[in-house]
Amino acid sequence: MTTTIDNSFIKHFEADVHNAYQQQGSKLQSTVRSKSGIKGASTTFQVIGTATASTKTRNEQIATNDISHVPVECTLTDYYSGQWVDSLDELKLGHDERKVLAQAGAYALGRKTDELIINALNGATQSIGEGALTKERIMQAFTVLNKNDVPDDGERYGLLSPDAWNQLMSIEEFSNANYVGEAYPFLTGSETRKWMGIVWIMHTGLPATDGAHSCFIYHKSAVGHASGQDIKTDITWHGDYAAHFVGNMMSQGACLIDDKGVIKMDVSDTAA
Repeated sequence: MTTTIDNSFIKHFEADVHNAYQQQGSKLQSTVRSKSGIKGASTTFQVIGTATASTKTRNEQIATNDISHVPVECTLTDYYSGQWVDSLDELKLGHDERKVLAQAGAYALGRKTDELIINALNGATQSIGEGALTKERIMQAFTVLNKNDVPDDGERYGLLSPDAWNQLMSIEEFSNANYVGEAYPFLTGSETRKWMGIVWIMHTGLPATDGAHSCFIYHKSAVGHASGQDIKTDITWHGDYAAHFVGNMMSQGACLIDDKGVIKMDVSDTAA
């Protein structure tokens, strides 16, 4: 076997990794503020204050707003995922090993992206306590967001564990198709529906404590995700191993931008 890989193989493999990441990698990147192409070890997101409107008399100067801008730093970290591909094993496999490895690497990095976003959400200080997920608790969180003037503009999201999702399904208004919207195609690989102006997402990677998972309701503008290097793939031949090493890497970070836009709910895994 030649000690170099055909360039077209490399290009196709990299394309497979990017497609797999975009289609089935991160479930949450599209639900938060996102920056790409960051140069350096960190970037900042701005928390914008509230503007006011006022009247004026004829020929009087319009009053200006002194809108606050508070920068929130988001630090980027490098992440890697690699696999060995034995050259003779490739001859014996009955499936497309390139595609399988591309998906495995993309899934690993996608889970890391979601982990970063979830960790940022978990830093929220607003909480409605622990217990089963009921309609009353959802209404309580909904009220807090409204009192905080969090926009009700279709970009509110609810992140639920599988157990919390099942508890919500016991609520007639959530389970009945007459009350909820369609699933969202841009949130791939997860069950979704829209209810009370919130897009609800089931996710298996939420923080767990004894008998409970931390779930969240948040607005897109409240959390930031930054990427300094999108997924990059490196493929090298190692003659001493008679195998190719396929390495995937990325540089990303996430941060909580506005604590007022995130509500944390510790949901018991079993309903009361």
